Amino acid sequence: MFKSLSDKLQNVFKEITRRGKLTEADVDVALREVRLALLEADVNFTVVKEFLGRVRARAIGAEVSKALNPGQQVIKIVNEELITTLGEPGKLNLSGQPPRTIMMVGLQGSGKTTTSAKLARWLRSQGHKPLLVAADPYRPAAAEQLKTLGTQIDVPVFTGPEKPPELCQKAIAHAADIGYNVVILDTAGRLQIDEGMMAELQEVKSRCHPNEVLLVADSMTGQEAVRIADGFNKQIGVSGLILTKVDGDARGGAAISMRAVTGVPIKFLGVSEKIDGIEVFAPERLSGRILGMGDILGFIEKAQAAFDVEQTEKAQARLASGEFTLEDFRDQMKQMRKMGPLSQMLEMMPGMNQVAAKIDPKDMDRNFTRIEAIIGSMTPHERRNPDVLNASRKRRVAAGSGTSVPEINQLVKQFRDTQKLIKQLSKNKGRGMSDLFRNFR
Repeated sequence: MFKSLSDKLQNVFKEITRRGKLTEADVDVALREVRLALLEADVNFTVVKEFLGRVRARAIGAEVSKALNPGQQVIKIVNEELITTLGEPGKLNLSGQPPRTIMMVGLQGSGKTTTSAKLARWLRSQGHKPLLVAADPYRPAAAEQLKTLGTQIDVPVFTGPEKPPELCQKAIAHAADIGYNVVILDTAGRLQIDEGMMAELQEVKSRCHPNEVLLVADSMTGQEAVRIADGFNKQIGVSGLILTKVDGDARGGAAISMRAVTGVPIKFLGVSEKIDGIEVFAPERLSGRILGMGDILGFIEKAQAAFDVEQTEKAQARLASGEFTLEDFRDQMKQMRKMGPLSQMLEMMPGMNQVAAKIDPKDMDRNFTRIEAIIGSMTPHERRNPDVLNASRKRRVAAGSGTSVPEINQLVKQFRDTQKLIKQLSKNKGRGMSDLFRNFR
């Protein structure tokens, strides 16, 4: 996520933190590099100018000159001003009588239909009872795609032959009768903003009186996404933004520019292609990830959602007593995979960006699959006592898992090393994290 920008900013910060004292000239040199990095990341020029103006005004004042570590103080200022630029997070407005209505709008290709399903899944996890509405009769198989996604997340999808304004009205009435408390309208997209599209959306909005009109925008299109957001907001009025494909965006220009240019709050980020790949927008967390400070709260939340607490506690207890087995190793690895790509998880941990940059997510996924196959081909006795794996047993496991004896030897070595490292981490209160992930790699 925003790898190119993050790398460049961290290189700038390395230089200024090496200096015991910062002159005004030093600050200007550093900010010139930050300016280039932001412009190359496709951040809006006016946004860059205003952001750096605020940073410079603070960086050449007493706030920095009297600091014990001026370089770190400048980084703190950059972080605070970046949070200000990203804007306050916008919470979903779900007030009033149910069913509350969320109207999803956006161009084709932005990920609107998938995002509608992701949002429905997230709402259900928050205790709501959502209903999806397939209100795009123009794109071939749009309704079928939404039905398929609805089946995956166990959320019903309302369809019908009516035109979108009538269909949406009918769906809301149906939701009120059945007891659904949130209705998500997946409206039609177009290849570009046009009068016909806007007229239809305006009619849907006037008939359904949605609590929220959320624009789904592709963050990888940079300033084009900002212009699209501005256009939608001026013509129909948008209450919030959902940026998709953030995990594949190396630049970050759209995310940084959106709020400042449009005045519309970002409410969610699409962070992976998986159906659970949506996050509530938190500017302080996003800023931390851009600046290489991590997002430890986000990491904890993902861990809490993915890990079975009872199973994990048992595994920790066995590890502490020296009984941690390959079965535990496999189970913990499966739970780690539920959290998302490992490289993405590492980006959320302070100081782990360099490790994350060296990990190919596809290679890591293949390695995890291979490890699960090897452990799955062992007998329960072998998984609990890998020392019994002699040459003939290893050949049998290799044949059963489609791997080789050297790969099994490597896995056993990694398992032993990981056992030692986790014990070391528990003693050192977390120091040595990079060694653990280097061992995984």
